[in-house]
Amino acid sequence: MENQERGMLYAQVVRLFSANIRQRLERLPLDYQQVYEIRMRVHNPCLILYQGQEFFLGQSGGVTKERRQAYCVTGEDIQETMEHIAGYSLYAYEEEIRQGYLTVQGGHRVGIAGKAIVEGEHIRGVKYISYINVRLSHQVKGCASPAMPYVRSVDGIYHTLIISPPRCGKTTMLRDMIRQLSDGDEQHPGLTVGVVDERSEIGGSYQGVAQNDLGIRTDVLDCCPKAEGMMMLIRSMSPAVVAVDEIGDYRDIHAIESVIHCGCKLVATVHGDSIEDLRQKPLFERLMNERVFQRYILLQGHQRAGEIKAVFDQRGTCLYREGRSG
Repeated sequence: MENQERGMLYAQVVRLFSANIRQRLERLPLDYQQVYEIRMRVHNPCLILYQGQEFFLGQSGGVTKERRQAYCVTGEDIQETMEHIAGYSLYAYEEEIRQGYLTVQGGHRVGIAGKAIVEGEHIRGVKYISYINVRLSHQVKGCASPAMPYVRSVDGIYHTLIISPPRCGKTTMLRDMIRQLSDGDEQHPGLTVGVVDERSEIGGSYQGVAQNDLGIRTDVLDCCPKAEGMMMLIRSMSPAVVAVDEIGDYRDIHAIESVIHCGCKLVATVHGDSIEDLRQKPLFERLMNERVFQRYILLQGHQRAGEIKAVFDQRGTCLYREGRSG
């Protein structure tokens, strides 16, 4: 089964690229479970983020650290890759392109950049696309298991905020936490979970269907702003738990308060390096002072995605720290 999943991931990713790049990727003995990004910038080397390190795609295959041996991306590579990604129907993805990314089969996210088309204060689209970043979607089932005893309570679950620096697996952990809460286990009944997936990163939805396993009791509102989406789910789907990724503005904070007042539990993530770092942000200082979140899970990225550094309760008491508990 694992080999089948690896083969499917390889096929999903490689077919996205232009013939010149695809032929080189096909010759690489890479474990695509360890490939996180493939970046294309016109007139520059094609970069691969593999096993936490950055490599260039070689001119004659293989990967290299030497820039002079790297394959240089052409404008034709960019154009052909975009045609593959959009299935030769770019107009069908105008709304996603306006937001700067597309989600493809398998839940992989393709970020794009070029010349923005602006009308008034609003971005209407992107043309002359010259930069592409393919971020591979990785589901690591079980990665949230060490956190679950701190998230679950006797009566249900705690309002939980996952704090993480970039590339430390916060979305990966959130995804698995949603799955475990939704499916339940022998000791814990499954819960109805509503997911607002503003950037299609949690479920990796493709044509409205989540490509990642988020559990049997999970409903996903894809490509919807978090603040509006949280209230829509509460009104329409009656979730016991609402889950969102990367909260950060006043609208999100207001919606969070509304979710909690409606009796739903909340699981969310935010960028940050520490509890102290979070407290210095005015938006979160009030939430912390009012003890809205009952659990703070701080991640680090030394060895694997979703590695826990520390867990705190609403008072700031450390419940767990790497190397010791209590």
